[in-house]
Amino acid sequence: MASAAEQLAANLNFGAFAKADALKKRIWFTLGALIVYRLGTYIPLPGINPDALASAFSNQQSGILGLFNMFSGGAVGRMAIFALGIMPYISASIIIQLMTSIVPSLDALKKEGEAGRKIINQYTRYGTVLLAVVQAYGIAVGLEGGTNIVIDPGLFFRITAVITLTGGTMFLMWLGEQITSRGIGNGISLIIFAGIVANLPHALAGMLDLTRQGAMPVWVIALVAIVAVAAILFIVFMERAQRRLIIQYPKRQVGNRIFQGESSHLPLKLNTAGVIPPIFASSLLLLPATVANFTQGQGPSWFNTIVALLGHGTLLYMALYAAMIVFFAFFYTAIVFNPSDTADNLKKHGGFVPGIRPGQRTAEYIDYVLTRITVLGAAYLVIVCLLPEFLISATHVPFYFGGTSLLIVVNVTMDTVSQIQGHLLAHQYEGLVKRSKLKGKRR
Repeated sequence: MASAAEQLAANLNFGAFAKADALKKRIWFTLGALIVYRLGTYIPLPGINPDALASAFSNQQSGILGLFNMFSGGAVGRMAIFALGIMPYISASIIIQLMTSIVPSLDALKKEGEAGRKIINQYTRYGTVLLAVVQAYGIAVGLEGGTNIVIDPGLFFRITAVITLTGGTMFLMWLGEQITSRGIGNGISLIIFAGIVANLPHALAGMLDLTRQGAMPVWVIALVAIVAVAAILFIVFMERAQRRLIIQYPKRQVGNRIFQGESSHLPLKLNTAGVIPPIFASSLLLLPATVANFTQGQGPSWFNTIVALLGHGTLLYMALYAAMIVFFAFFYTAIVFNPSDTADNLKKHGGFVPGIRPGQRTAEYIDYVLTRITVLGAAYLVIVCLLPEFLISATHVPFYFGGTSLLIVVNVTMDTVSQIQGHLLAHQYEGLVKRSKLKGKRR
């Protein structure tokens, strides 16, 4: 039987949305912030020759720069002030998460609650600045190494580029935090989402143009559309999938009253690692192609052979991509979820899994269940990420949405929609409370 909250959620309609003024303000603020972000991706870095940059970047799209360009909404290809995007912040967050499980002092801060979380967030910001400065300096040096890309190379250009690119990343980090607090959804995720979706109309127009020219059959477009819809439905189903462990709480006595033991559940997501495994795997696999493009094939013969074997659609690329996704799925799950801490928290509050002794046995049981569902989660990530690769190699279609980008878009959309539903539920509850108070006054 559905709960009261679920019944209320089922009755949500556009009438309730029209009355939720606070929610509409949040949505308008989010849209305005994303428009500011998109405008920033068209403001070029000072001292750049755009024609020479476009010519040089066309040879780098198969490497890691192409991946970053997709996440930044084309800002890398235009070398805009937001060329670094939000990736330094994400990298710093991941590094801090890894260090939290290694460094005891950071682990102690994590357990301090809100105060510790603020300090960890401050460390993440410092790490973002450091990574952004290093990456911006590397980009400045790389641009000077190109042919006529920089109008006036030298120390002044490098300083200008570092300040501009680092400032762009810090502004995006601040903008994402403002969206999270004053808007709707997760600000950092929405910025990445906007960058990926921004080039979708151009990609669709290119596919339709190929069909008009006769270079691509109509049935291929229909097949891609069917596969895309099926993949989205599959991702939604798998992302919502959970393994619920039943948690039982014993009877307790408060004064002279004895309360019956309560039953709850511990939800374990099928895909605990999220989109991190595909991002790590694709970034590592694209590094050789990026180095080869920068050296223009002048490297050692063995390195050129490796680059050829790791090309898109090759058997070795598919196998390594799948293996890395599986590895990072288990690795990141082990980092973000600690069964021992969960078992200790259950023991402190008197909860236990029926048939399992509290403490170490409970931790071992949670780890056993988590390992089994992570196998399914890793297999799901492999299927979603390799499906576009098979489509590209079989039909020679320039499929815009890869597995990583499709996962990000669907996850961010689901998270934003769930937050909108939460705000609508809160608005309806407020209305019910106000009505009940009015009825009480009349009586």
